[in-house]
Amino acid sequence: MQSKYILILAILCTCCYSTRAQNEFDGIMMSKQQFCTGFMYGNSSWTNYWEGTLERNNLNLGRVRTQSIMYGANYGITDRLNVLVGLPYVITKASAGQLAGMQGIQDGSLTVKYMPLEITKGKSTYAIYAVGTASTPLSNYVKDYLPLSIGLGSTNLSIRAMFDYQYKRWFATLSSTFIRRSNITLDRNAYFTTQMHYTSEVAMPNAWQHQIRAGYRSSNLIAELMATRFTTAGGFDITRNNMPFPSNRMNSTAIETHIKYYLPGNWSSISLDVNASTVVAGRNVGKSTMWGLGIFYLFDFSNTSQKSTSPTTPQP
Repeated sequence: MQSKYILILAILCTCCYSTRAQNEFDGIMMSKQQFCTGFMYGNSSWTNYWEGTLERNNLNLGRVRTQSIMYGANYGITDRLNVLVGLPYVITKASAGQLAGMQGIQDGSLTVKYMPLEITKGKSTYAIYAVGTASTPLSNYVKDYLPLSIGLGSTNLSIRAMFDYQYKRWFATLSSTFIRRSNITLDRNAYFTTQMHYTSEVAMPNAWQHQIRAGYRSSNLIAELMATRFTTAGGFDITRNNMPFPSNRMNSTAIETHIKYYLPGNWSSISLDVNASTVVAGRNVGKSTMWGLGIFYLFDFSNTSQKSTSPTTPQP
């Protein structure tokens, strides 16, 4: 379901080196002329889901599992301006029933992350970020096949504001995101929501995502906890014993953890990621648990031997 896909992308778009390059949701920037690239594997599954506000299971589905392989890349145009791309391949499967799973390339994303303000006072650093993301389907997958569709097929534009505070090696980051979603087209000429629609076009509700994350940053380790709230601005509930529909109201609250470790010595260009999350409350979404593993490599195209150090970078 879309809320879970967005949570997965929030985790899988990670691409970082040292503590100066991370993803579009955190308060860290890639240094100028550094390029980080790598892959992240994610595994998400659920047996229970919320049909409206009712938590239930469905023996005709069993356990619904979504696996994904995300290619991510992050380039520092300047110390204050980064460009990120993401490309996920998604596989879905249900353990019971007759519904076949799907697989394919999902939605490609392009993100521009800008830090207009950073202030350091003593051992504290304050920073403000503006982030814009565009995503669109890169394959002609079936949209009207939830919960086994690999995506919803809308082209999304999002604007995110973030505030990051760091004291020594401890930090907290707040962010709020508005997601503008385009209409989608189904492979049928009529459908029913709360009323009959004699068209193949579906108006998708826009969405909001709010997140708080806090933890520890050092020169070779990041450990953090996150709480993410995703809500749609409209939509309707799944009707009793019916399949989900792309324009359903989809709300979720997830708790996540993330650890990133940078290998020592001559292997310091390689970083390893481990993350996990669980959806603790929702509406018309699966009660998912997810874990992921990733590996990334840094290429440094700077011509200078001495790199500038951002005030947000904790020193050993």
